[in-house]
Amino acid sequence: MIVTVFQPHTAKMFFHIPVSLFCNRNISIYDMEDIELQDLAGKMGDADNLEKAVTLIENFLLNRALLGNSYNIPRLSNVVRHISNSVQTNIKGLADIACLSEKQFCRVFSEHIGTTPKDFLRIIRLQRTLSILQHNPKIGFAQLSYECGYTDQSHMIKEFRLFTGYTPKEYISRCAPVSDYFTF
Repeated sequence: MIVTVFQPHTAKMFFHIPVSLFCNRNISIYDMEDIELQDLAGKMGDADNLEKAVTLIENFLLNRALLGNSYNIPRLSNVVRHISNSVQTNIKGLADIACLSEKQFCRVFSEHIGTTPKDFLRIIRLQRTLSILQHNPKIGFAQLSYECGYTDQSHMIKEFRLFTGYTPKEYISRCAPVSDYFTF
């Protein structure tokens, strides 16, 4: 299996369709109506070895990057960087960073990242929570909720349960908290 991981704001540049169409779906390459992508899949199937397959993917992605419309990529790159580095932020502040109106920002964000800015902020807050738990397992939940930008401990527990199905305490007893979002 070969996996390609994109920065949250860059996948649209390679697939030329709104990434929001991928949200919560498993879509076959052959259902995407992209002949070049289907051709790549066929060539990868015929590749003699892993290195050849990786080279095919790299060449495809480089070609798409050079030919793609990257107008909003720098805007969204700055927004994603700000979200990753800030515990507290809001949609208006993010729209200002992107130099867009809030409505236009939400549309562009969803089209490129696949989810609304609000939901993305919630996901990153959970990733931050998991990352801190991973690196500091003895941290108290009140301190954890503060460091991750939740309004209070009950807010953190509610959000944590919504995304994982467990409270933080239950999750820790069942799973090792792992987040690789903050390693890029």
